[in-house]
Amino acid sequence: MIEAVGLRKVYGSKVAVEDLSFTVRPGIVTGFLGPNGSGKSTTMRMVVGLDRPTAGQVLVDGEPFAQATAPLSTLGALLDAKAVHTGRSAFRHLQAMAATAGIPRSRVDEVVDLVGLREVARKRAGGFSLGMGQRLGIASALLGDPSTVMFDEPVNGLDPDGILWIRHLMKDLAREGRAVFVSSHLMSEMALTAEHLVVIGRGRLIADETVQSFIDRVHPRGVTVRSPQVQELQDVVRGAGGTLTPTGDGGFEVVGLTAEVIGDAALRAGVALHELTTVRASLEEAFMELTAGSLEYQAHSTGPGAAPSARTSTQLPRAEEEVAR
Repeated sequence: MIEAVGLRKVYGSKVAVEDLSFTVRPGIVTGFLGPNGSGKSTTMRMVVGLDRPTAGQVLVDGEPFAQATAPLSTLGALLDAKAVHTGRSAFRHLQAMAATAGIPRSRVDEVVDLVGLREVARKRAGGFSLGMGQRLGIASALLGDPSTVMFDEPVNGLDPDGILWIRHLMKDLAREGRAVFVSSHLMSEMALTAEHLVVIGRGRLIADETVQSFIDRVHPRGVTVRSPQVQELQDVVRGAGGTLTPTGDGGFEVVGLTAEVIGDAALRAGVALHELTTVRASLEEAFMELTAGSLEYQAHSTGPGAAPSARTSTQLPRAEEEVAR
């Protein structure tokens, strides 16, 4: 379990994280979302002790991760898949990690098979593709059979089969009772994988709730309705106080009425319905709407053919580069 309490991180004059508190609980996949520059990477680095909080604290299983007696068994993290000795084979890389933590060699074989690297395990990691590197990073994170796992953009470079595999892997890890914390910009994957969301913007908490409740905060766009009795349907909807807009395929989008109200009114009027569907916001739409005021970087067009310009400068002092991740 990960517990962040009042986290604050300042780089020079730049506040990367401000008064951030949240809990990543066992048994579920918690998605970590935020626009570029929101402080996600800084927060994850503070979890593993790579960055020290300016204020507040973050605990893993009740203590700072730096104090864990068996760190690889406490928290497995994938923050940078390229953080490997490029001259070593995948197997040697994992074996070296296992040796320093007292983990038996049999566990190395287990994770190599788990991530699907058996055929290339004896090849130099420096020659791996991005997707193979991601699999090696995931193997490293799982080497100690940790109670908590934390992945930053785990599907980076994976093909569709690999994305499906990591999706099922994260769900399986949660079902085993582990706390799973995953950051990703792929909203479609988060919608399919995560049960809970922690959303931040400009270093501050925006949401800490279930995926469904986050989406429900964005009002439904309307109700799609279709009927062979077009005129009668329009009369029913307007009589009930709704407005209709043709969808171009023979149906209508109704605003101002719920699907239940439309269905009941149509039944009373004897109007047959061939479709009655509530159109809700997707996770991506909800994210874009609810984080619109928290964008650190946003492109602007100044006219036809103009190149986009940034709202804020991307030229940061070296100590602040992490903020922009």
